[in-house]
Amino acid sequence: MRNYRRRISGAPDRKPAATISIVMHVNVILTKPNHQQKKVKFEMYKKIGILGGLSPESTIEYYRYITRKYYELFGDYNYPEIIIYGVNFQQFINWQREGNWNNIVERLVQATQAIHAAGADFGLIATNTMHIIFDKVQEKSPIPLISIIEATATAINKEKIETVGLLGTLHTMREQFYKEGLFRHGIKTIVPEPQEQEFINKVIYDELTRGRINQRSKQAYIEIINKLKAKGAEGIVLGCTEIPLLVQQIDCNIKLFNTTQIHAQNALNLATNTEVR
Repeated sequence: MRNYRRRISGAPDRKPAATISIVMHVNVILTKPNHQQKKVKFEMYKKIGILGGLSPESTIEYYRYITRKYYELFGDYNYPEIIIYGVNFQQFINWQREGNWNNIVERLVQATQAIHAAGADFGLIATNTMHIIFDKVQEKSPIPLISIIEATATAINKEKIETVGLLGTLHTMREQFYKEGLFRHGIKTIVPEPQEQEFINKVIYDELTRGRINQRSKQAYIEIINKLKAKGAEGIVLGCTEIPLLVQQIDCNIKLFNTTQIHAQNALNLATNTEVR
């Protein structure tokens, strides 16, 4: 077994087929004692469909979180199958600028149909901003969708927090859909000042969606978070799935709600019928 592992890690790129064959053989040997049990468990799992690409950076985090969290919980690689449909990000940016939400709804519905055809039992729209039209997409979707707002509200209620600060894109901070969604769960929302909202949005699109982490931007975000705390926020909703790439809990002395992880956790819960904490 050890010799196989050394050969795998040192296998040259010119023989990919042989490498794949060896990996599959080793996995069979490792899982043989519990093969039937794990096979049954795996076959019971629901397939997860992710509508991604909005942006690619956060889509990667969804996949990474679900697979790593599964291994942390169960200690094997029998995580649920995940189907990812990556849309054209620029197309969606253009439609947002034009206010053409009908095209966005139509395209997302087509994406839900695609992941359904690929075998997904339920889906996620892996972005906060697109939840502005979540209900319209859900109405036409052939499969159920998990709302990031509902999932986040539940997480906030568990912490017994009544007032939160909200960071996100301009649509998320300025429009009412997110605030109203949280308010239905008894949660009051505070947003940054208009000029701060412009800065937050610029960092999201010019830096985070491109995988760029700027320490000055990070410090500015933390200062905005501290201002929201001073205004009465008991927690902060990172209401853009790219923001957790920049700011983590260790950076702040106020509870942060990482909507990417919360959303992904809910998907893993539903797929495996377990409670992920």
